[in-house]
Amino acid sequence: MSSCRLLFHNGVVLPSGDVPPVSTFLQSHSGAYTTTRTINNGKSLLLWERHLSRLSGSIRILLNSKPEFLFGPGHLPFPIIQPVPELSISSLVNGSMSNALKFVQHERGRNDGEEIAVTVLVSGDMEKLNRINGENGDLERRVMEFLDVWLHIGSYCPSPFGVRENAANLALAGRGRDAASAKYSDWVRLRKPLEKLRPVSATELLLSNNGDHLLEGCITNFFVVCHKKQPGKISGGSFCQFEVQTAPISDGVLPGVIRELVIEVCLSIGIPLREISPSWSEHELWEEAFITSSLRVVQHVEIIKVPITSWESFPSEKPEEVEWKEKRFRDGPGMITELIQKEIMRRGNREGYPLSYF
Repeated sequence: MSSCRLLFHNGVVLPSGDVPPVSTFLQSHSGAYTTTRTINNGKSLLLWERHLSRLSGSIRILLNSKPEFLFGPGHLPFPIIQPVPELSISSLVNGSMSNALKFVQHERGRNDGEEIAVTVLVSGDMEKLNRINGENGDLERRVMEFLDVWLHIGSYCPSPFGVRENAANLALAGRGRDAASAKYSDWVRLRKPLEKLRPVSATELLLSNNGDHLLEGCITNFFVVCHKKQPGKISGGSFCQFEVQTAPISDGVLPGVIRELVIEVCLSIGIPLREISPSWSEHELWEEAFITSSLRVVQHVEIIKVPITSWESFPSEKPEEVEWKEKRFRDGPGMITELIQKEIMRRGNREGYPLSYF
């Protein structure tokens, strides 16, 4: 299935000629979603159980607080009388995954070095919910009836970590998102206005509510390695004069799967970490920076740009009129970034979910 995209709805494959790129697909379907990929030449899914747990959490959050992001704009469903159990959602998604992956493996054949990217979108069907709302009976059956599972599957060739051409160039371009604790597809559409402010060289846009405290990227979590006092070089394998900083969930960022793993890694191997939104006013103390996502995993940052003009007037300016100031990092990932990346991949391999389990 090299360079091929497949789309499944409740485990049934749709005509391949009608499958759009994943970003286009997400813009046209409301729901909670997660994206992961295979590792080891398609033998297992990276951190699948963590992704499934986060997907279940996103669904429950949207049902309780933002149903329009699950059922579609303008849809305000009747309240769900009981909480939706995570086990029911897991069973629903894994059932569709089982059907889809059997099809994919049959079609794929052997593709050395190529992995599979999998995006799972769970959407609410308002008509189905109206029919079953208020019914007595098994809640798991009810979940099966008003939630639909979409699977967008395509080939993915991982980029080598640490290569300069694969460095991230970031630019601050917008405010934090609504309902950040859940990952939902409507954000793909809602973030489009930010794109008009993207500098040509930027590969990812950063979010902030005040222009100083940096929250996350549009599709990534953001980290800096910061000197605790005065700038200096990392030497002797000691981390005590540095700390990794990333915005806390309470500031309004996505609880990313890799973000969670970075925190676990730092705590386990003795790298100081503080959940605090990195402050641009202290960027002279930043020694390294990296972003995380489920496809790239850890990507080192080469340049961060922020607008020179005041944050209040920035969004109204024309893109060509924006002036930027920048923070430039060393070529290639720093020692702490590289150490975190290696440990995450080691744990990712340990937590790989074999496709044979489906």
